[in-house]
Amino acid sequence: MIGLLCFVAVLLVAVVVLSLFSRHRSHVQPGGAILITGCDSGFGHHLAGSLERRGFVVFAGCLYPDGTGAQSLVSQSSRNLKILKLDVTKDEDVKRAKAVIQENLPEEGLWAVVNNAGISDWSEIEWSSIEDFQHMVDINLFGAIRTSIAFLPLVRAAKGRMVYVSSIFSFFNCLNMAAYSVSKRGLEAFADCLRVEVESFDVKVSIIQPGNFGPATNILKMKTGFDMWKKLDDEKKQTFNRQYMQLASDYFMSTCRAGFKDTTPVIEAMLHALTSARPKRRYLLVSKTDMLFFRLYPFLPSIFTDSVFQLSSMYAKRKEMLYAQ
Repeated sequence: MIGLLCFVAVLLVAVVVLSLFSRHRSHVQPGGAILITGCDSGFGHHLAGSLERRGFVVFAGCLYPDGTGAQSLVSQSSRNLKILKLDVTKDEDVKRAKAVIQENLPEEGLWAVVNNAGISDWSEIEWSSIEDFQHMVDINLFGAIRTSIAFLPLVRAAKGRMVYVSSIFSFFNCLNMAAYSVSKRGLEAFADCLRVEVESFDVKVSIIQPGNFGPATNILKMKTGFDMWKKLDDEKKQTFNRQYMQLASDYFMSTCRAGFKDTTPVIEAMLHALTSARPKRRYLLVSKTDMLFFRLYPFLPSIFTDSVFQLSSMYAKRKEMLYAQ
């Protein structure tokens, strides 16, 4: 145990030193174009405007190009920002977007793709259907893979960047977040494998790991305990208490509302990943008080990480209320 703690401590010191060292490196000058998926709102929306103001040509992929989010980007930006109709779950949308981008690329080419499009939802595994998992994975994981495969040749030619928006839930095994965690853990596995493959082509791959930015992005899906209860069959209703489901809903919503109110930390990390001469492989974005916990968490044995939930009042109430009518 002492050896493990010493190893983790050495790793943390190395991460801090490398982080400080990388801040003093030069940055890439604007020139090439950048494709961002999921620009209707949230991180993608704010990043698109920020990059355009820095001189990049930005292709902003939007699910609803005529929607409020896309049109607000148009009204606030110059001709350097172009809106694309892009549903990352559809091959035809990706092919069409690639054709448009190739026709409108600056001389420097496609510098980067920011795989930002994603959804979030919450539910215990037995409250979910296979369709719930498929929908989550199709957007958060396969959507990013589909886009990456299509645009990698262009990014490789520019010796550019591939950026993936993941989450702390890629490694933090939280109650009610199974489908989301599966999609984000898969996304990080893909990004990690890609980073090793494209290093030979001088292409850099970075993973963004935001914590609780629910209030800043409106990504949280609003639903009540009753919304979930009515989806259960009679057998599951004998196991899960309706009052607990509402209690879980209220607790989850209140926790998410306590998160970051603006996207600035994430946007700054994305900009560093895109413009630094030495981008980080991972950007963990949580509060200062939570940073040490989440730095240590992936290295701790499962017996310790699982016990974290035993400290939660909600977990205790869950055990008390199961099977209760």
